[in-house]
Order: sequence, then structure tokens, then C-alpha cells
Amino acid sequence: MGSDRFTVCLTAAVLWLTGAPATAGAQVAESVGTRALGMGGAFVAVASDSSATWWNPAGLAAGPFLDMALARAKVETGEGTAAWRHTTSWFALATPPVGISYYRFRITDIQPSGPTAAGGGDREDRAAGVPVRSLSASHLGVTLVQTLIAGVHAGATLKYVRGTVHAGRSGAGMSTTSDLLDAGEALQDGDADSRFDVDAGLLAVAGPVRLGARIRNALQPAFEGMRLPRQTRVGVAFDPEALTGVPLTVALDADVVTYETASGPRRVVAAGAEQWFLARRLGVRAGGRFNTTGARERSATAGASVAVRSGLYVEGHAVRGGSADERGWGIAARVSF
Repeated sequence: MGSDRFTVCLTAAVLWLTGAPATAGAQVAESVGTRALGMGGAFVAVASDSSATWWNPAGLAAGPFLDMALARAKVETGEGTAAWRHTTSWFALATPPVGISYYRFRITDIQPSGPTAAGGGDREDRAAGVPVRSLSASHLGVTLVQTLIAGVHAGATLKYVRGTVHAGRSGAGMSTTSDLLDAGEALQDGDADSRFDVDAGLLAVAGPVRLGARIRNALQPAFEGMRLPRQTRVGVAFDPEALTGVPLTVALDADVVTYETASGPRRVVAAGAEQWFLARRLGVRAGGRFNTTGARERSATAGASVAVRSGLYVEGHAVRGGSADERGWGIAARVSF
């Protein structure tokens, strides 16, 4: 009875949320998870480690007995007034019934200053100081997972979010985008607000095939005009290890609806692969993603995991973009057994 009620409530929520329109926001989905970001962000159907608290809460049901990670990542684009930077630190601990996570973000962007924001006017604006804005936010989450029927799982992350918006102008004469983003990150003034939010996910596993769906920021918490947008994504993965003995996973993800970011609308398709070698002591990843709307940015990613001892991994990833000059990196220490 309890499982049936949980299923009905979660299904109703998914149908309602996927039909709701996207609204203006600041955060991109590809912010957390060293394995995920090495695979281009194609991870909704793959997630089973502690980063499932971000990528798909239902994935914890198919994960290891214990997984714990401590990590940091940074990504930015360098395209004029559409430039933004995300700096993220996180800790997550997961075991199949429950997960606990803490994420800390700094999301910085450059604000348009009017019709003279390009060309010679841009140089004049920078001489006088350019408007910059930054959101610092902390998420404390508890993830719960429920098996509905054999091979089908549902999960949710209940989050307490505390955020502060910092707004100001850069110092006069700053000439590079990186300098402007540094100025935005250095802002300190602002009043903190607190919000509650929820993420929800579904995962179905049938042999080597995995299907996943996830909704992040279901309540779209807002802080003085900066909103964490609702992000709805589906994914499929193929993991033939049980059939062939080859520890290889390939995955494809797609955003269901468009959501707004500092650089414009975003609706991403991502693909990636992960393979383990040397009795799972070395893992390598590669992937890419393409924004199908707005500026249509493209990015390529790569990553690796090295087991320094049994169950203890050092992981990293790198990302490099095309026309928007996206670049980023991340490092993590992870315990899993």
C-alpha cells in the first residue's frame, strides 16, 4: 500500500512538472559529478554512485553498498556579456536506502549594460566598470529511494537551499572576461534567503539496458531575481558487462524542455562512454554535449579514475568548448565498495 501511494504521487508529480513551462534561471545541469562530467553529462541512466543524489536520486537503488565523494569543479565560458562561471564544491554519501549531500555553488555572470554592450560601446562600458552578478548557494539534501517493482526504482532528494545574490560593478579598466568574472566572484554584499526544493527520479533496469528520468529544482527556488531553473532530463545507457564481461558503459541523455541560463536558453543532448581496465583500477571516459537551442554551444569532455588502493579512487575531468570557449575541470576523491 505504501509503495503504491508513493508510485502514484511520484508519477503525478512527474507528469505535472514535465508539462510546466521553463522559466529564467542561472544554473546549468552539468555542474556536479566527476564521472558524469567526464562523460559529457550523459549520466541520468548511469548514476549509481553518490553523485546520483544530483543526477538521478533513483540510481542509489542500483549502487554499491557505500559510496562517498569529496570534489570540486569549475567551468566557465568566455564569450563577452554572455560569459558565466560556475564553481562548485560538494560532499555526498550514499548507501542504497538513503543518501546525504551538501553542494556549494558560486554562479557568476556578466550583466548586459544596454544597447552599447557590443563593439566600441563595450570598451566604453568596461572603462567605467561592467555590471556583474553572482549567486552563492548551498544545498543540503537527503535522498530517499524506493523500489516499485523488480528493476524499477523511484527516488527523491529533499533539499534545503540557502542563497545570497551579490550584485555590483567591476573595477574600471578591466579588459578581459576572466577579470570581470573574478570581480563578480569577489562580491560579498547581499542578504541570504532560504528555500526548500525537491528533485525526483526514476530508473528502470532490464539486463544491460538502463532507462532514467530526472527532474531537478522542481520548485524553482529564486533569490532576488536569480532562479535555479527546473531541469527535466531523460537518459538511456547500455552496460553489457554482465553479458560479455567487458566493463563498458555507453549513454545518451536529452533535456526534455528548454530552460534559461545566463547565456540564454539551454536544451542539451549529451553522449558519453566509460570503460574500466586493470581489474577496475583504471577507468577512462569521454563524451560530448550539444545545446540544441540558443547559442548552440558544443563541448567535448574527458575524464579518468585511478584506484590508489582498493575502493579508494582519485578522479578528474576536463571540458573544452567550441564557439563559446567553454573550459572547465574537476577533481574528486571517492570511496566506494
